[in-house]
Amino acid sequence: MERSFAKEIEALRLGAGDTFHGEGILAVTKALLQSGVSYVGGYQGAPVSHLIDVLVQSQDILDDLGIHLETCTNEASAAALLGASINYPARGCVTWKSIVGTNVASDALSNLASPGVIGGALIVIGEDYGEGASVIQERSHAYAMKSSMWLLDPRPDLPTIVRSVEKGFALSEASNTPVMLELRIRACHVTGEFPASDNIPATVSRNRRVEQPARFNYDRLAHPPATFAQEKLKLEQRLPAARKFIVENHLNEVMPGDLADVGIIVQGGLYNALNRALMNLGLSDAFGNSRVPMLVLNVTWPLVPEQLTAFCAGKRAVLMVEEGNPDYIEQALHATLRRADINTRVHGKGMLPAAGEYTIEVLTRGLLEFIAAEQPQIDIAAPRTAFSTMQHSRRAAQALIGPDLPLRPPTFCTGCPERPVFTAIKLVERQTGKLHIAADIGCHALATFAPFSTGNSILGYGMSLASMAGVGPLSEKRPLAVMGDGGFWHNGVLSGVASSMFNRGDGVLMVMQNGYTSATGVQYLPSSSGNRVDHQPGGSDIETTVKALGVRWVKRIRSYSLPEMVKALRTAITTAEQGLKVIIADGECQLARQRRLRVTEAKALKSGDRVVRTRFGIDDAVCTGDHSCIRLSGCPSLTIKPNPDPLRTDPVASVNSGCVGCGHCGEVAHAAVLCPSFYKTEIVHNPGWWDRFSDRLHRAVIARLGGRAATQPQPAAGE
Repeated sequence: MERSFAKEIEALRLGAGDTFHGEGILAVTKALLQSGVSYVGGYQGAPVSHLIDVLVQSQDILDDLGIHLETCTNEASAAALLGASINYPARGCVTWKSIVGTNVASDALSNLASPGVIGGALIVIGEDYGEGASVIQERSHAYAMKSSMWLLDPRPDLPTIVRSVEKGFALSEASNTPVMLELRIRACHVTGEFPASDNIPATVSRNRRVEQPARFNYDRLAHPPATFAQEKLKLEQRLPAARKFIVENHLNEVMPGDLADVGIIVQGGLYNALNRALMNLGLSDAFGNSRVPMLVLNVTWPLVPEQLTAFCAGKRAVLMVEEGNPDYIEQALHATLRRADINTRVHGKGMLPAAGEYTIEVLTRGLLEFIAAEQPQIDIAAPRTAFSTMQHSRRAAQALIGPDLPLRPPTFCTGCPERPVFTAIKLVERQTGKLHIAADIGCHALATFAPFSTGNSILGYGMSLASMAGVGPLSEKRPLAVMGDGGFWHNGVLSGVASSMFNRGDGVLMVMQNGYTSATGVQYLPSSSGNRVDHQPGGSDIETTVKALGVRWVKRIRSYSLPEMVKALRTAITTAEQGLKVIIADGECQLARQRRLRVTEAKALKSGDRVVRTRFGIDDAVCTGDHSCIRLSGCPSLTIKPNPDPLRTDPVASVNSGCVGCGHCGEVAHAAVLCPSFYKTEIVHNPGWWDRFSDRLHRAVIARLGGRAATQPQPAAGE
């Protein structure tokens, strides 16, 4: 796992009278346990990836409460898991990253929302939008609207988040509708406290199983003609029930202020940033005492027209703070006010950007314009000057940096087993010419940056092979698809491999088998050597699976074996044999490996056992300063330093202390026929008699040949 939550998990056992301290995702987990949930599941993915991690590591607590945990292979299977709540009074919660995860789950979500649920169904989605996003810039709001699911966007403080989870289940049951709860990255990691409640065992659980299956009821199926009646139920019963629940339970909040003739309507998730921007103008304080009245929409769909009109009535103007595009809420606000014949002016997109994340800077700029237009009697000269000074300082700093500072794009971790594969691709392209390379989502997408700069498309997780299906028949050269083992199990095995075999595709698939879903925190896969927390084999194998689908040309190669990888890849690209060719690049994620070895080595050192650490270096006298090693490897531990030879001006390559001894740089030097400047060093801890004898012998021979070994300092004790 990315990190251990052993300490934090103990807080999940707190009960009534205790105070919970922690961060947003831990608060969500505690709220689930306090809500009497029957089953939980989901697909890992930032920014809510460690909700699944926490649940996995909390298996003992889940077992005590009888809660079933399902770690799903993709978001569609997670959404389908909520089907249990269609016929049974069982509360279920699933989670994934949106918008990409919601795209994958959309079919199951539509078929879930149509018949509705009788047990509360909650979907916690990580709204991955804005400056820190890792996916395409879209919002989940459209899915909630088109499928008639309710969307919560809670104010980012722990009591509000916890209440939204608990009330989300109740809202779902009161309106027989699935509920989505979106959390931005900052909400996931906001810290705070809230008064805990007792964990509640569910009425239906692994400890309290239903004795008989649900009675057959065709109306509970998402299938015509039942779907026609279900559409009417959405509009005529579920929507009014949801709005009634929202009002009666005060899910949306009205914040008073003395500037009563203006107001701000804001998505709950943006409240903290908005309040900080108001503080910049001297219109609020750290406790949220704003002079401008606010309507905080902790439920952004459905909107309650009566709440909007009541807030706007008597106000000259309001500012609608809605992040992203299209402006769904702003359009609905205009329509609601016009229907009610309320002439309050609505500002929003225009004073605020039409798209992009609403940072504190962006909101401050919009508020300055809003206050100047609608509250000219308020003196904002000082805040405006301070804001202008800040922007000027930023521009001045950027000018000082200038264009001379090189960009530092994201790159693979030191020792990553995927880097040698892209080195092999670059070497093969020297012989075959440029290839069409279909990239994919995952760590390997970092190869789209320098120094590799490879990849012609990214069309979805596990979709690389499918995305090149139209390229192969139109190209003289055989195309190459790159896919991770996470993407393979998520979507690639069917959308890619099975489809290619069915259509007699002729291409090359490179599967990066690093053992985990690494990009989202090193979670286990069906093919991982250890499954979840029990460390039992996953039971699935990529090589066996592709062969079972009919692939005849399959090779499994150790990722760091660069010459073998180059040979296999060149053969796959150039052979006259038709059909899909699969190369499995086998190499454990280096982060996971280092974490695993660190514990093992620490125990060995403590017990006095012999431990060998490998490092690589570069001989300054031999390095020519060509730096092909850096261009073909891109390893972060490879850098440059001034040439120690006063007669040579070109900087030489150098290996810094971050080296993990993967050996890739040496493989590159050999495979690319580069200079022989790389050398390998073994650091021996707790050496035995043979190590000491060999060391003395080597030093003596080197000294005899004119070297300096005899004058070098002796190793420290224990090495």
